[in-house]
Amino acid sequence: MKILKIMLVMVLIANFSFAQNDTSTPYSIFGLGVENKTATGGLTGLGNTGIAQNKSAEINLFNPASLSGIEPKTFLYEFGVNGMYSTIETDNLSENTTDFNISHVVMAFPVNKNIGLSFGLLPYTKVGYDIDIERYIEGSNETYTSRVTGSGGLTKLYLAGGIDITKNLSFGADFTYIFGSIRQESSLYYESLVNIVDENRYHGFKLKTGLQYNIINSENLNINLGGIVELPTSLSGDQTRSSNTTLSSGTYIVIDDEEAYSLDDFELPLTYGFGITSAINNKLTTSFDFTKLKWNDTDQSINEETYTDQSIYAFGAEYNPTPSKSYWSNVDYRFGFNYNTGFLNISDNTIDSYFVSAGLGLPLSDLSKLNIAYSYGTEGTVNNGLVKENYHKLTLNLSFIGSWFNKAKYN
Repeated sequence: MKILKIMLVMVLIANFSFAQNDTSTPYSIFGLGVENKTATGGLTGLGNTGIAQNKSAEINLFNPASLSGIEPKTFLYEFGVNGMYSTIETDNLSENTTDFNISHVVMAFPVNKNIGLSFGLLPYTKVGYDIDIERYIEGSNETYTSRVTGSGGLTKLYLAGGIDITKNLSFGADFTYIFGSIRQESSLYYESLVNIVDENRYHGFKLKTGLQYNIINSENLNINLGGIVELPTSLSGDQTRSSNTTLSSGTYIVIDDEEAYSLDDFELPLTYGFGITSAINNKLTTSFDFTKLKWNDTDQSINEETYTDQSIYAFGAEYNPTPSKSYWSNVDYRFGFNYNTGFLNISDNTIDSYFVSAGLGLPLSDLSKLNIAYSYGTEGTVNNGLVKENYHKLTLNLSFIGSWFNKAKYN
């Protein structure tokens, strides 16, 4: 009952919080918007690596097999926020934006010694753009300006579990429900003002499975391998459209009043990934992940833009000093790098991105930790009239360990 109550409170808080999320990247006009790229725990500071990571006191969303390692009689919960300062530029213009977002609200607990469960809510995609497009009137040298704005995004609600198959091998599965809406408003003026509002709603399920295998476990060296497979799926969609025009005389005319239409399903691709994590003397941990998303197989496009297979390469390193009475000797020091080839091809340019990150794991007590990560990254290009975004991002993840399953003792 306590867990069910927390889930209900979490859903209410997260739904309100995610509704306040914002982003300001023009590339969110494509598809379902930009993906929420913030990871749990200290994994953002490690370049978003985590396929082979397995820590008993951290929730890992990259590989559900890691949930089997949660310590008995504990309850993990984590809340994350991030802020981003971006410079968006073309070959002759530049604009600065500031965004703030709730990145996740997640929890995990053991069912028994070898089985762990996790559930949570987090943004799946975010949409936010405001674009002015100048067009020529057909058969004339005169122009008119069309303004297109977008907002909203999709939310991910998941339930995941992990189980030890053998002493060194664990398996996990992640069941996710994706839902939400994307609002696009188009306004153009030439002799009269025309306003069109589309509300696109999507929903669907997806399944991810994962494995982790500990190949070396000695006093001085520990090496884990990890793998994930995310099955392709379709998100069903429908659209509500309303439109109106305002004449120069001030007369207001309704063209469409909340007309409903079906949308083509949005195809999410087959995804697979591999990772390796090694720890030397319990002090230096390094991780490398590779993830492939098979967008070509979805056979879908957006206007003249096409989807292309996407590869993500990620590296992370963490240093843990020998614990002592000094506070800073108990801090985790992290570094990461992530390169993403992107999944959009626009004007013969693939929209790739990268970021470098540095982070700290700051203990607040024996049962809580604040993970801070700073990232600098870039996405896109100014070639062929496209847009490039350079950003500075600060991520804060606050995690707690609760001992909720201990029976009360009476004298």
